[in-house]
Amino acid sequence: MRTVLVIGIGTGDPRHLTLAAVDALRRADVLLLLDKGEATEDMRELRRRIVAEHRPDGGPREVVVADPRRDDEVAAFDYDRAVADWHAERARRIRVALEAETTDDGVAAFLVWGDPSLYDSTLRILDRARAAGADFAVEVVPGVTAPAALTAAFGICANRVGEPVHITTGRRLAGTPPEVLANVVVMLDAHCAFRDVAGPDTHIWWGAYLGSPEQILVSGPALEVAEEIVRVRAEARERHGWIMDTYLLRSGESAAAGV
Repeated sequence: MRTVLVIGIGTGDPRHLTLAAVDALRRADVLLLLDKGEATEDMRELRRRIVAEHRPDGGPREVVVADPRRDDEVAAFDYDRAVADWHAERARRIRVALEAETTDDGVAAFLVWGDPSLYDSTLRILDRARAAGADFAVEVVPGVTAPAALTAAFGICANRVGEPVHITTGRRLAGTPPEVLANVVVMLDAHCAFRDVAGPDTHIWWGAYLGSPEQILVSGPALEVAEEIVRVRAEARERHGWIMDTYLLRSGESAAAGV
């Protein structure tokens, strides 16, 4: 039976790979990459550098799968349907690639930014592929998450003593109950939604390209540094063609002091 390895690779630093991840990478015959076009070429190049760091033999053979586009017109009124259709087509293309590019007992790998369990759809898409008739086993190797890389970069805890941590997306931040905003980690925020919920006692720790040489960090009272983050984010996205950023919001008097 074919095996598909889903390997968490952290947020850009080759040292984020665990020993288990390195072992898994060394088993792979084929590395599957979803191609999102020229704008993300440096993301693919970063993956290649990570592979080269741990596979000096030249690494697994790279197979590029063209990534279908999500229908943004449908997403505007039915986001869940648009994502479901997008994932179904991704699953079909991955199934075709696996059958064409691997032997019956071959090992293919996906390198997943951060950890496969957190705001990544690789596992769901592979489930769809198997439901459609593809026959392969899946093994998952955890990785350093973006929230972990963020708090490490700033040298802070994700929560104060005894308090919970809420993880959400920028799209859902506005609907987050006020009491949950004590400690909230936000991912996938293209519109800097923290500006809609921040108060005078809200502190933010924001980071982009975490763990990579291009890492950017900004922190401070959210209302005071908001425009700086908006500007820096826009400039970085223009420069690289893509951006991955994450931030922690914390409300309360101690947060305003940066504690």
